[in-house]
Amino acid sequence: MGLTAPQIQHGIDSVAEIEPAFAAALAAAGYPEPRIRPTGYHTLLRTIVGQQVSVAAAASVWTKMEAELGADMLPETLLARDFDALRACGLSRQKQGYARSLCELVASGQLNMENLPEDDEAAIAELVTIKGIGRWSAEIYLLFAEGRPDIWPAGDLAVMAGLHKILSLDERPDEKQTRAMAESWRPHRGAIAIFTWHCYNNPAL
Repeated sequence: MGLTAPQIQHGIDSVAEIEPAFAAALAAAGYPEPRIRPTGYHTLLRTIVGQQVSVAAAASVWTKMEAELGADMLPETLLARDFDALRACGLSRQKQGYARSLCELVASGQLNMENLPEDDEAAIAELVTIKGIGRWSAEIYLLFAEGRPDIWPAGDLAVMAGLHKILSLDERPDEKQTRAMAESWRPHRGAIAIFTWHCYNNPAL
């Protein structure tokens, strides 16, 4: 479960107390809604399915996969299907490779989605062993599904753009700068990430 509304509000309030620019942005834009996804392998599989396609296209592929593999969509069931069966669902060769990588790790027990390391960096390191899952996807999973409060996806373009706007910076910070400037916001960086997305392109600001 992702961060709850009270957790998000507490995190933003805590940073707003030390960063006047965040207090001003909060007064203008208000609090963001929670972003919550289920824990478990299905969420990462959906992430793979949704890469580089529209929301509607990803939903169509997922519906076809459910029809082919069953609503449970067990890793073993996907692994038992051949290339053509998965291709008929809309999965490209590349995405089939990513999906099989995830399913093999879960089915073999090498990756336990319900018992990832408590240390955030260690959990990210485990998740990126899945083909097609990079650091950003791992961070988004840990923030939206597990609700880890200090996840900071510094490489996210909207996070960078949101900070550019909130802090009235001369130019958009790069990933290194975004990571460095957030050190003083620990352990509330997850709430701040959600807030930057809320403020990005927000007409109130």
